[in-house]
Amino acid sequence: MSQYLRFIRQHAALLGFGFLAVFWGNFGQSFFVAWFGADIQRSLGMSAGTYGAAYSSATLLSAVAVVWLGGLIDRVALRRYVLAVSVGLFLAALVLSQARGLLSLLLGFFLLRLFGQALLPHTGITTMARFFSNNRGKALSVAMTGVPAGEIVLPLIAVALIAWLGWQATFLVVAASVLLLFLPLALWLLRLGLPSGGAEVGASRQRSGSADHADDLQRHPGRRDVLRDYRFWLALPALMASPFMITGIFIHQNFLVEAKGWTMGWLAGSFVLYGLVHWLSSLASGALVDRFRATRLLPLLQVPMLAALLVVAYMPGWWSAPVMMALLGVAAGGSPPVTGSMWPEIYGTRNLGSIRAMNMAIMVMATSISPVLFGYFIDFGSSVTTLFSWSALYVALAFVLMLFSYPANDRSLVKKSYE
Repeated sequence: MSQYLRFIRQHAALLGFGFLAVFWGNFGQSFFVAWFGADIQRSLGMSAGTYGAAYSSATLLSAVAVVWLGGLIDRVALRRYVLAVSVGLFLAALVLSQARGLLSLLLGFFLLRLFGQALLPHTGITTMARFFSNNRGKALSVAMTGVPAGEIVLPLIAVALIAWLGWQATFLVVAASVLLLFLPLALWLLRLGLPSGGAEVGASRQRSGSADHADDLQRHPGRRDVLRDYRFWLALPALMASPFMITGIFIHQNFLVEAKGWTMGWLAGSFVLYGLVHWLSSLASGALVDRFRATRLLPLLQVPMLAALLVVAYMPGWWSAPVMMALLGVAAGGSPPVTGSMWPEIYGTRNLGSIRAMNMAIMVMATSISPVLFGYFIDFGSSVTTLFSWSALYVALAFVLMLFSYPANDRSLVKKSYE
């Protein structure tokens, strides 16, 4: 812990930016949006199916858009990129505050998932991975604590504001917080924390002459190199498991509450435990990444997720809720520092933004599919035991495939003399 505190003191401004970018991105995460669902459906006269379809469709569209927009961080000055993403999140909340029907809700969800769930955390995480090397794991874990911090405080704030102001006025408060709090703080912290000339890191590094440019691409792997790497495809089912399962569980939490005999209040209290464990797991994971290579830790990420699914499927009683949430917290907190460090370890930092954007798009697609797929099985009468037993089997098979990917061959594709 003393190493963490010393590291944070030395790089407080840049780490603070990473934390804030991830924290404000929580406004686009499923755990935050879920608290608005009942009020939106009642206010706009929507069925649960129509609402879920709008949310999943918007998420899927955002996954397509993020492939291009996320890669721009490699070519656009960082402060300009932060400004653009912040404006996008502001517009998302503004559109939702004025939503009157399906189309405006779909547009609002699309912007919220694109700029909130995807691009704002992407900006913070990519910045941490690019500017830190020896302490990359710690930097990523500090930034990623913005997620559990949001999971602990934002549901309470959302519930209170919705009860006081209504759901649409609550989104107005979110919009105001982006322009009046996040954006000034983020630009100030970047001005303090970036090294000399760092404001332009990520701006275009094109060389003159096609031969030089082709040589540059050869030295620094990009998306095509990732897609040609057999290790990526073996690891992909496991990398998708955490966002897929957690989103499905959170969006269909009412199904679990009814089937397991919990109450919404009991589950809400378990969310606090989830946030605390998520935070501690993120810090521990970052320290382990700096001590061991990220590729060595990859298989371990599947263990708590597998255990959580088995608890849901087979553990009876009220205590299954906090046990499940604690295990999900370990899985959610441990993953980002490990995977965030793995990409630069294997593929370098030159095209890190575009590589992360591609992978983030795949993860976002997973979060768009799971609510629909889980809902399909629930509608057709699947029990909790059946649904989550099959989910556990998927994670177990993904774990086996992961063993033969990067952990078995952690060779970097970067030519070290040029990195």
